[in-house]
Amino acid sequence: MSVKKIGVLTGGGDCPGLNPTIRAITRKALSEGISVVGILNGWQGIVEQNTVDLDLKSVSGILHKGGTILGTSRTNPYKNEKGVEKVKKNFKVLKLDALIAIGGDDTLGAASKLYAEGLNIIGVPKTIDNDLSCTDFTFGFDTAVNVATEAIDRLHTTAESHHRIMVVEIMGRHAGWIATYAGIAGGADMILIPEVPVDINEVCKSLKKRHKRGKDFSIVVVAEGAKLKGENPVLKKNAKDAFGNVLLGGIGHIIGKKLEEATGFETRVTVLGHVQRGGTPSAFDRVLATRFGVKAVELALKDDFGQMVALKGNKIVSAPLKSAVGTLKTVDMKLYEIAKIFFG
Repeated sequence: MSVKKIGVLTGGGDCPGLNPTIRAITRKALSEGISVVGILNGWQGIVEQNTVDLDLKSVSGILHKGGTILGTSRTNPYKNEKGVEKVKKNFKVLKLDALIAIGGDDTLGAASKLYAEGLNIIGVPKTIDNDLSCTDFTFGFDTAVNVATEAIDRLHTTAESHHRIMVVEIMGRHAGWIATYAGIAGGADMILIPEVPVDINEVCKSLKKRHKRGKDFSIVVVAEGAKLKGENPVLKKNAKDAFGNVLLGGIGHIIGKKLEEATGFETRVTVLGHVQRGGTPSAFDRVLATRFGVKAVELALKDDFGQMVALKGNKIVSAPLKSAVGTLKTVDMKLYEIAKIFFG
């Protein structure tokens, strides 16, 4: 099949690197004589046939910008009334030969299902959580780690000045990659992640030991999805989005209160939240996003659909979408063991 027209959408949470990917897809496609249509606001855009043509002018000057010029949403075509039917219909109406879906587990999960139903779809992995399988890293992760590391660095000085425990709540719903990397880089004295249930007594014991050897301040990094032993993750609200996800948040304050009560050390809590998602992408994320975008178009040119572009070592490869979204990639326990050497 000769690909003449490609659609591109960004779904789920925004993150640094989306615009460099859109730019790379557009530039590569146009250089091959392929026209590009931007689908606005994720899957919602193709359900509602809300699009914009992309050309050199559209993508000029967006390499360094965070967020996405196409907008995003958490629309799930499989939860939308006649959503799948509308996607299929508008695929034809828009005369798309292929669609490149940029997103995380939810967006690419829908992409995988739609490919199985006959649509020519290619996935590009995007999530600051870095929890997609089949790729070593996703763009957005490096920037989020840098932001979190800088925050920890800044909290160090105020923690030391006031002799406090500083608890830093970092994003990470099911996987603690950001917390682990930023915690190691920022010299955290304790890192609490979803993969390892939190034993508050052990945390207190470690911090007390640290204070006994003359360190009268501590930095505790906790991922938003971390949970106390025998308990469920802490929710901001019980409502779920279209993909069944709940809104997490609040574990930092619970940990902070328990630590202060058990140790007697003054404790403060900082929740980084969406600061980690925003702003200009790091050089690493710009380059990775660019390589992903170019590879996605190359797959389309080969009619190699149902694939997700991925980073393996230093090479950009591809993996079946079905495999990429089948299992979440959780923190490598060997890496976490390295982090534990520096606890307390």
